Amino acid sequence: MMIPAIDLINGEVVRLYQGDYNQKTNYQYTVQERQQAYAKAGAKVMHFVDLDGAKDSTKRQLATLKTVVNHDSMTIQVGGGIRNEQDVQQLLELGADRVVIGSLAIKQPELVQAWLKTYGGDKIVLALDIKIDEQGNKTLPTHGWIKDSGVNLEDLMEQYINAGIKHILCTDISKDGTLSGSNVQLYTELCEKYPQIQWQASGGIGSLADIKALIPTGVTGVILGRSLLEGKFTLEEAIACWPNV
Repeated sequence: MMIPAIDLINGEVVRLYQGDYNQKTNYQYTVQERQQAYAKAGAKVMHFVDLDGAKDSTKRQLATLKTVVNHDSMTIQVGGGIRNEQDVQQLLELGADRVVIGSLAIKQPELVQAWLKTYGGDKIVLALDIKIDEQGNKTLPTHGWIKDSGVNLEDLMEQYINAGIKHILCTDISKDGTLSGSNVQLYTELCEKYPQIQWQASGGIGSLADIKALIPTGVTGVILGRSLLEGKFTLEEAIACWPNV
């Protein structure tokens, strides 16, 4: 499944290079225009990141998000600076189908696991940004990839599987925003080890060949951000090259 992604700052469509606010690209489309185009092309899920909310949860772009979260034909997942249960409730009440939780899932796993039990596995998506060292250890930095959490992926996975997690968006930090291809080996390993999870691969997609390379891995979804915004291929082309299961 192809999952178009839109990052928002001040209601505008942007992309950051490897999470760096100082390396920002603005696009001329409105978020509503992009959403309509993606829906028309056949997208069934969309991913929105509120980058203002990620910096400061009191500046969440609720007015903009309200115009996109209630959609007839698409499941909408929204993330960006989820820090407490009120943030989760706010986005679900606004109309989001799923809330995406990043750093907090690593820093306070017991809290997020409690939310999973409260709201159910279909309402929460973990966003795990992975840094792979020379020894192959998969660590999980937080705060826009600045801080080393000291947590390994495998240690965290066992806890969340027991709590009922279903959806995980996984990014290899070294690939994000590069259009250089995704980490096929990483996703192959994760899907084999944790087949009960619906994995969303994120980062590095720059061509249709990059998408096709992910087919054997077993991932459920592929996040498409910069590649679609810059016209590397169309969403219709991306959907056509993915097995229709």
